[in-house]
Amino acid sequence: MMTNMKRLLLLYTLLISFNSFANDFLDAAAAYERGDYKTALTLSKELAEQGYASAQFLLGSMYKNGKGTARDFKAAFKWYTKAAEQGESDAQFHLGKMYYQGKGTPQNYKAAFKWWIKAAEQGDADAQLFLGALYENGKDTPQDYKVAFKWYAKSAVQGNAAAQFNLGGMYKKGQGTPQDYKEAFKWYAKSAVQGNASAQFNLGVMYRTGLGIPRDNVMAHMFFNIAARGGDEKAKKGRDIVADMMTSEKILEAQQLAKAWMRRHN
Repeated sequence: MMTNMKRLLLLYTLLISFNSFANDFLDAAAAYERGDYKTALTLSKELAEQGYASAQFLLGSMYKNGKGTARDFKAAFKWYTKAAEQGESDAQFHLGKMYYQGKGTPQNYKAAFKWWIKAAEQGDADAQLFLGALYENGKDTPQDYKVAFKWYAKSAVQGNAAAQFNLGGMYKKGQGTPQDYKEAFKWYAKSAVQGNASAQFNLGVMYRTGLGIPRDNVMAHMFFNIAARGGDEKAKKGRDIVADMMTSEKILEAQQLAKAWMRRHN
């Protein structure tokens, strides 16, 4: 039977080993961040082969993206799998993507879904976004707006701009939740400040039509202008339509507001 002293010695040894892995991984991550991919690859491979999950994920990402080595989807799949099986949520998400896209492994939607669920349940915002989209659109799973809303909401509160935009859309359309234009406006606004041009366009529409916010052509023009600069083609037409109903002074005011908004949020 193991004595208390032996238990303490074993625990101490494990802690030293873990701290050593952690320090070495920080070196690998630092090398990756500064663009020294060869060093990052060497360090992460040594740790990955010893079973360190974070290093396995980094190594998988380097093989997937061809950083420090030739791009190799099969090797990426191998290391993502090892990390995912240890509960590494980032690896679970990316492993799901590889199954979904059929990269490094035969395409398998059920396996993709399984790994995205595991990642999402650990709080991975990207996995939550993907699940929301699958349930909203009924793609590879029965359409379920309530479940889509749940996953979008979990991702949105973590600051995922795409999820915030999609959540705003569900509030606007009343899908999976009672229709609420004020909540739609709130989530579009959160997404907009992160640079989502579609959210910016929708804020312009809401100001133009008075949905969830008092009607205001100056603010509508401002957001259409911001969205247009972000590449939203519909926003250009919206800006021109609302401009026809404004004085030159109001158009100038809207343009100045747009410039100030972009300085503040870019």
